[in-house]
Amino acid sequence: MNASNFGLPAMYRILKKAGAERISDESATELGRILEDVGVEIAKNAVEMSKHANRKTVRAEDVKLAAKASGKI
Repeated sequence: MNASNFGLPAMYRILKKAGAERISDESATELGRILEDVGVEIAKNAVEMSKHANRKTVRAEDVKLAAKASGKI
């Protein structure tokens, strides 16, 4: 069980924005774990895209393209 780097209050806010009336601690924790896994996947792809462009700096456009390529947005 990996702990998420995301705080529980942020996960509660996201779930509330999605329309949840009540939220269990377990659901907020699990959402954080899932978001972190997805975020790491996108970040790795963004790093690869910046390397492919012969850059050391990962730019916002790399992250956007990586997210789009992964089908997450």
